[in-house]
Amino acid sequence: MAEWFVVCLVKCDPSSDREAFETYPIHYFTSPTFPKSTKPSKGRRRELTEEENDEIKEAFELFDNDKDNELDYHEFKVGLRALGFDVHKAEVQKLMRDYDRQGKNKITYQDFHEIAAEMILQRDSRDEILKAFKLFDDDESGKVSLKKLRRVARELGDNVNEEELKAMIDEFDLDGDGEINFDEFLAMLNSD
Repeated sequence: MAEWFVVCLVKCDPSSDREAFETYPIHYFTSPTFPKSTKPSKGRRRELTEEENDEIKEAFELFDNDKDNELDYHEFKVGLRALGFDVHKAEVQKLMRDYDRQGKNKITYQDFHEIAAEMILQRDSRDEILKAFKLFDDDESGKVSLKKLRRVARELGDNVNEEELKAMIDEFDLDGDGEINFDEFLAMLNSD
């Protein structure tokens, strides 16, 4: 059933990468700020642009105040904020613990780049999913109803019958309100 939604998304926006919706685990869409895991993710993902890589390097160099090629807690937090991430003390401390391999309470450029890249990719993934959700949620109610599914199927010329559309709602409507909200939409796109 989730496959039909992905197909609809690609048909509605041909620039969308069908695989993009299938290669990200759910946590990529639920945290706009920092990685949930310190392990590199698997699967196919887009690469950072040259501009994004340059921004990460600039932020590191700009906020490495003592020019020791490492960032302390304050430099690290300010560097992430300069890249547009609203990180909180606990998040920064956790990342420092997870990435401080030498036990110096410092973050190397390599680690900073890895963390910032993950955060950028997560942010972009969530934006794509939100854009996709809005294709179905044309009245911005925050929910996808049977009526909206019917409209999208009709607009795309898909021959999906009423029973199949109802089955989609039933399968992914976790709160039982007869509609699919954004969280349910995320879960649906990541179901297998």
